[in-house]
Amino acid sequence: MAARAATTPPKAEKHLAISGADIAIQTLVNHGVDTVFAYPGGASIPLHQSLTRFRDRVRVILPRHEQGGGFAAQGYARSTGKLGVCMATSGPGATNLITPIADAKLDSIPLLAITGQVGTPVIGTDAFQETPIVEVARSVTKHHYLVTDVADVARVVREAIHVATTGRPGPVLIDLPKNVQLAETVPDYDAPMQLPGYRLNTRVASPDEIDALASLIRGARRPVIYAGGGVIAADAAEELRELVRKTGIPVAMTLMGLGVYPADEALSLDLLGMHGSVYANQAVHEADLLIALGVRFDDRVTGKVPEFAKRATIVHVEIDPSEINKVKEADLAINANVKEVLKQLNTIVKPPEDLAEWHRQIAAWKQADPFHYKAEFGGILPQYAIDELWRLTRDRDTIIATGVGQHQMWSAQFYKLRKPRRWLSSGGLGTMGFGLPAALGAKAAHPDALVIDIDGDGSLLMNVQEMATCHCEKLPVKVLLLNNMHLGMVVQWEDRFHQANRAHTYLGSIDDPEALGRGDGITPQVRYPDFVAVARGFQWQARSVAKKDELIDGLREMIESPAPFLLDVQVPYQEHVLPMIPAGMTVNELIKE
Repeated sequence: MAARAATTPPKAEKHLAISGADIAIQTLVNHGVDTVFAYPGGASIPLHQSLTRFRDRVRVILPRHEQGGGFAAQGYARSTGKLGVCMATSGPGATNLITPIADAKLDSIPLLAITGQVGTPVIGTDAFQETPIVEVARSVTKHHYLVTDVADVARVVREAIHVATTGRPGPVLIDLPKNVQLAETVPDYDAPMQLPGYRLNTRVASPDEIDALASLIRGARRPVIYAGGGVIAADAAEELRELVRKTGIPVAMTLMGLGVYPADEALSLDLLGMHGSVYANQAVHEADLLIALGVRFDDRVTGKVPEFAKRATIVHVEIDPSEINKVKEADLAINANVKEVLKQLNTIVKPPEDLAEWHRQIAAWKQADPFHYKAEFGGILPQYAIDELWRLTRDRDTIIATGVGQHQMWSAQFYKLRKPRRWLSSGGLGTMGFGLPAALGAKAAHPDALVIDIDGDGSLLMNVQEMATCHCEKLPVKVLLLNNMHLGMVVQWEDRFHQANRAHTYLGSIDDPEALGRGDGITPQVRYPDFVAVARGFQWQARSVAKKDELIDGLREMIESPAPFLLDVQVPYQEHVLPMIPAGMTVNELIKE
């Protein structure tokens, strides 16, 4: 009887007292949570014991590091639009979640982080594995709780889910002391929420605002849509595409907005900003109307703010009022849900009278300065590897995750996304180590999809332990490793702005006197670490390729493998991501070569 009771969920009778841990998990279940990424510890044992009693309703995926669990929850959330949930114990377990929480805050990802805490009698005494995690996380969460009364657990979890998933999404932290997890009460799952300071923006754009926007579109000669992650968060991709069909306005996308409009369509301007296309940056520079949808005018897009779109009338549609006029003043600001604004607009909008000349100009820019690489190069360039990966997978349901660095920018340039929520990348925080755990979270949510992490050697090493999670949880993620043995993006900045002085950006052995003279990307060489051996140690399939004529076969083997697979591709470290607008500069300072 005891063993059976340990694996049976608590009964749902309203009069039955149950533990705070059971209440927390039951509330998650009540709100549709079916997957949790959780690493146990002393202060969170009751939560994990409860999860065993809900194993038929909640899949618990055990990461090998709390940061991996946080990014896996993000991969789940980014690829589905649903809440991602991660758990950790107190102290170091909780602090290991800070980076994924901060990452989710900057990219507006719905994330719920639940941490165990030491018992309330010893809070503040520097007890074993105690950190004041609410205070630590205060500035990087949308909201946060320290629960000290078991009677509040059901309400708090419900509130946390509501706050994380409504309005502008974001991360919420719940800190649960161990004695609160163990205490029992009769739960009230319908207790009224207590969020006096939380006001959802349910404002609908006025007819006058919609008319004004429609009039601006009708009178424009060089309009551009600037679409960001807010369009994806609002599930407004189809409404955006309808607007483009009706008006013929070209679309430039932020890193977070990739996939919101098909990259292989004629009206796609692709990526905008520092490493965006020449034609996207030039079009925005010359535009007479810029329609900014779900964006925050990030510095990697705007460069020198006064010069950004200075010829354009700027319309900013944004659900978060704090973003309006924060960076760039709007001529027409519409503080409302992007999806609803586009629905209203699409009922009345008329196309501009004549965009033929604008379309010809954009086509000319595209022809003159496409994303390109040296096709004649004798080795494997990173751009070439990504381009070939796209050709082999473009007609499959493929989800791309990335680490952070040069490979991230090349992926944004050369993997032409057609759908939203098929691109998982750390935009605002730029967190190395994001790719592999985000990919495993996406694979858990989409078991039938092809999920590929395009990564760099520096980034992959930061959460390489999640290879164990992929194997043990039967999540056949694929890793395309673009291995140059350097911190490539920092090397690029050293080359461009610091006279190519190498300052701790080589990832090999500093005792090797020939190390920095190698890496031409043509001559195969021994690289450190041996990623094939590392991957096989985690029971992955793996292969290394250094010659150009080996790449396609290697990519096919990776794609078709039923198991987790790492393809280690040796690439040169001297290659730069171009085009590039240096930080704080304008399109006039754009570097092409």
